[in-house]
Amino acid sequence: MTVSPARPLLAASSPAAAVGALRARGLRVSAARRLVLEALYTAEGPVSAESVAGGLDGRLPPSDLGSVYRNLDTLEEAGLVQHVHLGHGPGLYALVGRHRGWAVCDACDHQVALDDDALHRIRDVVLEATGFDARFAHFPIVGICPACSGGHHAHP
Repeated sequence: MTVSPARPLLAASSPAAAVGALRARGLRVSAARRLVLEALYTAEGPVSAESVAGGLDGRLPPSDLGSVYRNLDTLEEAGLVQHVHLGHGPGLYALVGRHRGWAVCDACDHQVALDDDALHRIRDVVLEATGFDARFAHFPIVGICPACSGGHHAHP
């Protein structure tokens, strides 16, 4: 199980801002670490370490998988990256601040990022019903999407 970052979460708007934040925290910014950051900023959503190491299907140079995992761990400890589990398959990594929660279809693995308003409403219901302050950044809300349940909405 992933442990909460030792430092507060840090949303950086660009790779340059992320590099600055890492340096401000006393961390080295190697070429390998820059490449991992570039991959996370290039990706349109959470990605696996394997996808980062593979160069995001040719969009970036490939990297050593062990190095990618070490750098992702460091970036998570620094508070720039979050580790998420969305559906079946490997854990994924995403930049902090881009998405705070997810819904995932248990049938087809279609993923939907939840906006802040929806998350607040869901958390309020869970808090009222159970007393728990729910979080959905690491594990998603799992259900069946409209396309799989016979609804009229196909996913994009």
